[in-house]
Amino acid sequence: MIRPYTPSDKSSVLSLVRLNTPEFFHPSEVEDLSVYLENELEDYFVVEEEGKVVAAGGINYFPESKSARISWDVVSPNFHGKGIGAKLTKFRVDHAFSKNGVQTIVVRTSQMVYRFYEKQGFVLESIEKDYWAEGYDLYLMRFKK
Repeated sequence: MIRPYTPSDKSSVLSLVRLNTPEFFHPSEVEDLSVYLENELEDYFVVEEEGKVVAAGGINYFPESKSARISWDVVSPNFHGKGIGAKLTKFRVDHAFSKNGVQTIVVRTSQMVYRFYEKQGFVLESIEKDYWAEGYDLYLMRFKK
């Protein structure tokens, strides 16, 4: 079940990032996500399985550029490869495009995950070495309507 995030989900979402550290996230990103959840989230969703949060991801909007950015995607390691991340990504792409004016969606990811987004229809635009932290490169990708 995909549902909107509530503040009571925060500890569960942060736990998901910790479970994916350091394979997909640098340890410093746990605090970055905490700040995001407190101050920067616009639309953020969680996936529940049997009452437990097993995935999460957000969307931020940039009306001036008619774009949206999906952000802070995380899936429990126990659920990797089961299609939950793909369903959550499709849900957010559809949700973002339903917003008036959104014409393109960006994702900023890493070398560890960019192939997942390629499978979802995103196209790699640029790479910036050590952007997130040393050894965690930025892969900027775009999905157009």
